[in-house]
Amino acid sequence: MPVNLGSLDRLIRLVAGVVLVIVPFIPGLVLAPVLQWGLPVIGVVLIATAFLRFCPIYRVLGLSTNKAR
Repeated sequence: MPVNLGSLDRLIRLVAGVVLVIVPFIPGLVLAPVLQWGLPVIGVVLIATAFLRFCPIYRVLGLSTNKAR
């Protein structure tokens, strides 16, 4: 797997992923069941891509935010 995520992209994905995983557990916040399960799944995917430094969608589109490329 080639690296195609830069540092800023990784940081944004990591922060957004953590937020999406935590949001359904905030007391008093009523979410539809689809969002209650869907947001954490999307969050885990964002966290995984941040740690792997690889985004399959970027690969398909031929994009890269990695400056060392």
